[in-house]
Formats: sequence, C-alpha cells, structure tokens
Amino acid sequence: MNSITKLLFVIVLFYCSSDSTVQRVDYRQEMRRFVIEIGEFARAQDSDFIIIPQNGHELLSLDSTHSGKIVEDYLNAINALGQENLLFGYNMDYEETPADDHHYIKGYLELGKQNEIPVLITDYVIDVDKVDHSYRKNREFEYISFAANSRDLDQVPGYPEIIPNENNRDITSVHDAKNFLYLLNYQNFKTKDQLLDSLASLNYDLIIMDAFFWDEILTSDDLNRIRTKANGGQRLLISYMSIGEAEDYRFYWKDYWTEGFPDWLVKENPEWEGNYKVRYWDEEWKRVIYGTPDSYTQKILDAGFDGVYLDIIDGFWFFENM
Repeated sequence: MNSITKLLFVIVLFYCSSDSTVQRVDYRQEMRRFVIEIGEFARAQDSDFIIIPQNGHELLSLDSTHSGKIVEDYLNAINALGQENLLFGYNMDYEETPADDHHYIKGYLELGKQNEIPVLITDYVIDVDKVDHSYRKNREFEYISFAANSRDLDQVPGYPEIIPNENNRDITSVHDAKNFLYLLNYQNFKTKDQLLDSLASLNYDLIIMDAFFWDEILTSDDLNRIRTKANGGQRLLISYMSIGEAEDYRFYWKDYWTEGFPDWLVKENPEWEGNYKVRYWDEEWKRVIYGTPDSYTQKILDAGFDGVYLDIIDGFWFFENM
C-alpha cells in the first residue's frame, strides 16, 4: 500500500468512525432514559412522586407511529401526558391548530389514553367562544384541559368564571383530577404572599407551577398554604422543570457558561432568550437535574411538591435535524 493509498484509507476510516459515533446516539431513546432515571431517583424518596412529560408524544411508540409498539418502560415511568396546542396555538398563538397537526398529535395521545395514562391539554386561546370550544372538545376526548390566555403562562384566566368540572373532592392522583392551572411566570405578583394568597383562593384540582418565586425556592410551609382548595378539598402541586434546555436564570447557571461551553450546552433557542439546547444525555447535565443533593429534582422533592412537569421532552427533534 503506497503512502497516498494509506492516507486515503485513514481519511475514510476517520469519517466512517465519526459517522458511526453520531449514529450511536438514539436521541429519542436517550430522552426516554432520562425521564425514566428522573422517576427512579425521585421515587426512591417518594414512591408516589408524579412524572408528567410535556410534548414529545412520539416517545410512547417504539417506531414513532400511532400504531407502533408501546415502549413499556417509558409508559410505566410516567403518570400522565402533558400536551400543548392540541386545538389552539400550534402555529400561531390563539389560532386554531391545523387539522393535520391536530390529528397527528391526537393519535399519540390516544395511545396513552388506551393505556390508562391521563392526558393534560394546554390550549392557548383568548376568544370566549374558542375557550368554550377548547373545554368542550377536550371533555369529549376525555382529556383534562386548561385554556391559557397568555403564552407566557403568567395569568390566572378570568374566564370562565367557574372552573370547568370544579369539585371539592380530595385529589390524590392525576386520575382524580378534573381540571388544572398552568402558571409559570410570576411577574404579575409583587410578593410571594400575594402569589400564595391568590392560589389558595382557587379551586383547581392540580396546579403546575414554578418551584421558584424569582430566585427563592418555595418551601414546604409555602406549599402547605396552597395545598388545600378554597372549597376544602386537597389538590396536587406539580413543579415545572425543563430538562431539554438549560435556562440562564436558574440557580444552577454558572457565570462562565456560554454557548458551546460546557460542550453539552449547544445553542441558544432563538425563540426563547436565555434558553439553551443541551445534550441531555450528557452525565454532567444529568447531575444538574437529578442525583445530587443540589440537583433540581432534589430541590423540588425537598420543597414537598407532588411531582414534576418535564418540559422540552421533544428536544430530540433539534438533534435529529441538525
């Protein structure tokens, strides 16, 4: 073999090796594994801890089709499916979701429902007639729904005046819930007490909320103030946690972090300033999320939340399309 032939052989070998390394990352399976691991970590401390992934519905199916084989270990790891934009908000806020997109999403949600997994829908809609339509159709689908009047999730909607399916029953699992509130951004609350007093006055069965009031994590005493509905029934409190993106306003963020450093911090999301796509299968990022006394999940557990609502589960799309 002459020197030129040897050089060509080395080049081909290098690129083949690089391609095979890339191909070894199954982005969907890595996300499933991540969710499962979070659940295992949390349930070692609280056996009833609730895991709800938002979006990423394709992970239910092994071949990512409506008729595909269910991924049993992933199904067994989750307590519900969270989904945005089923009826409104998919392409444009407050506008009807195109029929093709609606049917594509709903096909996967039905897989979950067929396997006794509750479905929580967040539609982004403000017109009164469309709000009524959202609640009516989701009730027909046997989904639990919330009509959010702000994409920022910074408001308790004033309409409808009576919460759909309002009840005074004790809610001990997602299966018991008939309605929920999704509130992440506390910019309209001047103080933590104002936030807690507002939530305590409501009758939602389940509240998805941020674990932090600005930079201060809520305490077990704080949660005890809002764990009882105004009508006396007990409710579930679920903490939001993004696992497919890092957020530069979170407690874990280091001042020296920037796009590309650490190397698992890939790229800023152009639609959400301060949010960065991460290689979520990286062990260093996983330690941020779970497994250590200072991890995000541990802080949520210590505060006394009943579970987590995991966002950017569909982060696998970013890497599949790079």
